[in-house]
Amino acid sequence: MSLPAVLEGNLRIPLIGAPMFIVSGPDLVIAQCKAGIVGSFPALNARPQEMLDEWLTRITSELADYAAANPGQPVAPYAVNQIVHQTNERLMADMETCVKHRVPIVITSLRPPAAVVEAVHSYGGLVFHDVINVRHARKAIEQGVDGIITVCSGAGGHAGTTSPFALVKEVREIFDGTIILSGSMSQGNDVLAAQAMGADLAYIGTRFIATREANAPAEYKEMIVQSQSADIVYTSLFTGIHGSYLRGSIVNAGLDPDNLENAGKDAMDFASRGNSGAKAWKDIWGAGQGVGTVHDVPPVNELVLRMEKEYKAALRRLNGQEA
Repeated sequence: MSLPAVLEGNLRIPLIGAPMFIVSGPDLVIAQCKAGIVGSFPALNARPQEMLDEWLTRITSELADYAAANPGQPVAPYAVNQIVHQTNERLMADMETCVKHRVPIVITSLRPPAAVVEAVHSYGGLVFHDVINVRHARKAIEQGVDGIITVCSGAGGHAGTTSPFALVKEVREIFDGTIILSGSMSQGNDVLAAQAMGADLAYIGTRFIATREANAPAEYKEMIVQSQSADIVYTSLFTGIHGSYLRGSIVNAGLDPDNLENAGKDAMDFASRGNSGAKAWKDIWGAGQGVGTVHDVPPVNELVLRMEKEYKAALRRLNGQEA
């Protein structure tokens, strides 16, 4: 097990709130960090680019003030997600802003993040890279990342298909850094299960869409509450990369979720085939298979405290004590 020093003593439970396109903003991130879990957001959510500086200034200031006023409470660091790809024209500018604010954790996606690792390590920050297979993990490890996020079967968004029992163990055989597990988790006992599997931290996104602070339409939150794992559709149609989406949102876009292969193989044609030019993430909503145990839309702090109780109860059961 390998937990970075910046997280020691600053977490209520070993959990990162995953960055979600559109959904994750300052309100959600600040609430997560105050509750004692790592909050994160994609840099691309801050639009225009200059707004990223404003967001980081606000997040840093509010968390510092809260920590000073609540010395006995765990206040977690925050993270910013960077898409490392030639199509991300903002990457250099966004990284300059992250370096300026000395962002504690940068989460990288897609390409091996050598340049990002160098920039973040220059001020002592951490880089966690998400992967869906061991091949991608090896490349990231070669780049010097501090953590590997294993995005396994059942995760929301651009998820993989490998069982966590396989991927976590295979990554652990080649990596002694921090391992974070993503996929189908929504409760505190899931976090303990991730640790038992060999991960250091759990990585949960979908459950936090259904919270009051999430920047998601009420209809999106309600659809998550009403959905089951069978309502998650895994397809590459909408972005060209396989991802997990809510069946109801696909229906609302005018498409048949059971017959998507006939909707056109070219994902670029999607906008013209949907209802009113529906777009991935904005109208076609991402979610993971953990939706079946999401039954309400609480404030983040209430949810994290509940998850802490579930985590501790599961730990007592594991130790043969009464829950």
